[in-house]
Amino acid sequence: MLSYIGIGSNQAQPIEQAKQAIAALNNIKNTTVLACSSLYCSKPMGPQDQPDYVNAVAKLKTSLSAIELLNELQNIEQAQGRVRKENRWGPRTLDLDIILYSDKVINNERLTIPHYGMKEREFVLYPLHEISPQLQLPDGTLLTEILKDCDKKGLTVITS
Repeated sequence: MLSYIGIGSNQAQPIEQAKQAIAALNNIKNTTVLACSSLYCSKPMGPQDQPDYVNAVAKLKTSLSAIELLNELQNIEQAQGRVRKENRWGPRTLDLDIILYSDKVINNERLTIPHYGMKEREFVLYPLHEISPQLQLPDGTLLTEILKDCDKKGLTVITS
């Protein structure tokens, strides 16, 4: 299965957090990182009184189920100091989200795939396009079509 993972951090040296997360993705059993986007800087989605985010998207090949992959991602988050709080849009050391899992559509209490907000999030769409420009979503929509209406909102490349 091909899976795309959104990576975000704005606490505790976010560039290093993102790089460590990418390295940790390589250590997930039965999983290989096929590509990773540049690191991007984006404005926070929620309260603006927090630091900017560092974002990236990684493309994985995995034989894990979506829930098994989610468990592995949450283990990485926890190992890197993630503490889940009530403030959904607050600052965090690391956020790893399954954006896409092959052409699967999943909607249960733990997981929604495709990720529910991906079509509005420049910090997901532009890095995703960087590594998979011809990508087609499970509903048949081409990534290039979504990008036509997606403002960059100050999104900038930090490092490639």
